[in-house]
Amino acid sequence: MLYSYQEMLGRYLTRTSLKKALEKGEIFKLKNNVYSDKKYINPIAVISKKYPSGIITMDSAFYYYNLTDVIPQKVFLATSRNSNKIKNDKIVQIFMSKDIHNVGKTEVDINGNKVNIYDKERLLIELVRKRGTIPFDYYKEIISNYREIADTLDMYKIEEYVALFKNEVNLFNILLREVF
Repeated sequence: MLYSYQEMLGRYLTRTSLKKALEKGEIFKLKNNVYSDKKYINPIAVISKKYPSGIITMDSAFYYYNLTDVIPQKVFLATSRNSNKIKNDKIVQIFMSKDIHNVGKTEVDINGNKVNIYDKERLLIELVRKRGTIPFDYYKEIISNYREIADTLDMYKIEEYVALFKNEVNLFNILLREVF
């Protein structure tokens, strides 16, 4: 389980007792303001705890949903456009406008830790929107996997999400042509 510094102070009451617990190996400091009762935690869960307003997206989310077998080297995190720049070379920060940032946000459980991630429908739209910047073979692999699960996707959600983007007609036509 992951904890913030404030949660740890609530548990151990003083900085001294927190420091002793760290020295004894009862808890582990993974990052600034991120502690755990286990030494090794999924990096996605750690980053989600460190940046609670961020949402896991793109390659990281595709891998989580088994839409690709390519293990991402970095964690892709969508943040609001007015968020501070994240200075971490293991994170790819994608800035989103405020009105679409939380659209499709869902919460999943990764080893007992709550993680914000986009649902499959929102990811499909993001995939199509960014298809020009993604390697062709990688794009085709993910689109092919989306075709296999097309009957499980919620078309009403997709229509609702697409309507929020500027080029909605073009996006929807591409989705119909390539997935459905």
